Amino acid sequence: MTKFIDLSIPITTKVVSDPPVMLPQISYTDHSESWQQIALFFPGLTKDDLPDGEGWAVETLTLSTHNGTHMDAPWHYHSTTDSGATRAPTIDEAPLDRFFRPGVKLDFSTLPAGTVVNAAQVEAELARIGYELQPLDIVLVQSGAVYGTDNFTDQGVGLGAEATLWLTQRGVEVVGTDAWSWDAPFSHTARRWAEKRDPAIIWEGHKAGRIRPYWQIEKLTNLESLPPFGFTFSCFPVKIDGASAGWIRAVALIED
Repeated sequence: MTKFIDLSIPITTKVVSDPPVMLPQISYTDHSESWQQIALFFPGLTKDDLPDGEGWAVETLTLSTHNGTHMDAPWHYHSTTDSGATRAPTIDEAPLDRFFRPGVKLDFSTLPAGTVVNAAQVEAELARIGYELQPLDIVLVQSGAVYGTDNFTDQGVGLGAEATLWLTQRGVEVVGTDAWSWDAPFSHTARRWAEKRDPAIIWEGHKAGRIRPYWQIEKLTNLESLPPFGFTFSCFPVKIDGASAGWIRAVALIED
């Protein structure tokens, strides 16, 4: 029997999971308000003509493709990939066969927030869980960020360029995190930037996609419910023409 585990956060205005400038907006129309919309299709229709005087429920959303649990396309990171050889693909060009694959969970949740995880730490975590990485495995990072808590966007670790390239060099094409970003939180990176003024640290995990393309999931949740491996991960993105990202319903499947 297959057990389905939901790893997605909702698109909601009730829980802050983005910086203020990026928050979604949702307008709700309930059954009592919408009869006039239906009447546009049926001239002469009155509210009393409908069963119990009710129309439909419908919502109007204003949001970014990066709200909620979503997948970044290589186009989000840079206009080119393969070290400049090709145009970076957009989310509607995503290869669907990559998004239903064996999953591997790496747990870095005990590290301090803002840590930039390197390749040696990835190797050490794989050794700890006793797993040999395979091409096209989907690698998920339990970062230490906790959705629904204060200052969510400042929480968790990030994977740097070195670790990201280490994964993609071994055939990993899809990764994910339960933090706001694959990179370390900007608030932590900004402090390091103020000290060193090294541009290489700015969004370095994302920018690794300039060298080798990969697809990146952000704002997962419930990763603590997963085993380190032995599950299948489903993460098909919504097909948005020319977009840098698309929303996903992230689900893990575990066979009992």
